[in-house]
Parts: sequence; structure tokens; C-alpha cells
Amino acid sequence: MEQALIVNLITDEKIPCMFRPNEYTLTKTNTWNKKDVKEGNVPKLEFGGGQPINMTMELFFDTYEKGEDVRNHTKKIWKLMQVPKDGLEPPHCQFMWGKSWSFKAVITSINQKFTLFLPDGTPVRSTLNVTFQQAFEDGWYPGQNPTTVSKEGYKTRRVREGETLDLIAHEEYGDASQWRFLADINHLETPKKLKAGQTLVVAPLE
Repeated sequence: MEQALIVNLITDEKIPCMFRPNEYTLTKTNTWNKKDVKEGNVPKLEFGGGQPINMTMELFFDTYEKGEDVRNHTKKIWKLMQVPKDGLEPPHCQFMWGKSWSFKAVITSINQKFTLFLPDGTPVRSTLNVTFQQAFEDGWYPGQNPTTVSKEGYKTRRVREGETLDLIAHEEYGDASQWRFLADINHLETPKKLKAGQTLVVAPLE
């Protein structure tokens, strides 16, 4: 079987999972707001919006035979949760397993347990429980759909302080009017209010 990878979408660093996950769990919730009615026992439900998919898995790392500090491997995953020195948001990442599917997300939770140590206290076996939260909607962001994982021309761009969508469109496409295209593929409800550190999809024009 193919080895699972976690890819930092800002640096393109690929973090191999030492052992394939035994299982993973996907959860999703939708918000329904209750509106009281004077007559009747059941309140009226009004849809309040969909919530992102959460994917939780357990990752196992063991460096006992090499006598190596297992944190040399796991720290790369921890780095995906750290706020960078420039004060921007932690990077988005992509969990990949073979050619069947991929999941572009942010990591919202890590719990690490060390279970084996060398005589000098160096940890050599560890289990990480990691929760990924979906960052882009299926069918819009390349990679969620397996047929577009390897499609050329797609990239991401991190918004810098003071940048506007029309400026980015001019730099990426040579045409400032293509800001509407960027807004559409990124599902931006308020395209005039970009946030520094925000990650945008830059797809080729059709």
C-alpha cells in the first residue's frame, strides 16, 4: 500500500507517516436553529449553515531500532500548528494517501503520547492523535476531487498585508478584472475584506 503523507501547502514540505493509519474517522455537523412556535410541540427548524468535515486519526512513530529521538519526526507535524514569526496563521496542509483521495485542511488538535524511552530518557516511540478540519469545499478546491490532485497549474497563495483581490488577480493573471474569478473559486462572500495570512486558491483560467 502507498505511504500516507502530510504536505505543508506553504513550504511544500512532505511529512511521511512512519506507519499507515489503521483507521480514520470523518465527522460533519450542520447547524439548525430552533424557532419557537406558539401552537404545536415541535419548534420550526431553520438551516443555519454547514460546518466543515473533521478527520481524526492516530499516527504511530517508532525509532527504537535506530536509537533516534522520535521527536525528530513528530515535530514536523507539530510545526503545522505553530503560529509563524510573522504573526500570520499556521499553514494549511494536505493529507494524502495514494492516488485515491486527498484532504486539504488545517490541523486543529494534536495529542501526543510517549511510550518508550532510551536509558538516557530519549523518547523513541510515540502516538499522535491528530484532528484535521476541512478548509475547502469539495468540488471547488483541487485535490478534494481525486481526478484533479495532479492537475497542473493549480497553486495556493498567502495574502500579504495590504493586498487586495484585484491586485492579486493582476499579478497572477495580468488582468485585475479576474478578481471575480478568484472570489468565485475561493467562495469569498466579502472579497473586498482579505485577511493577511489568508490562503487563496489560484487556478488557471478556463
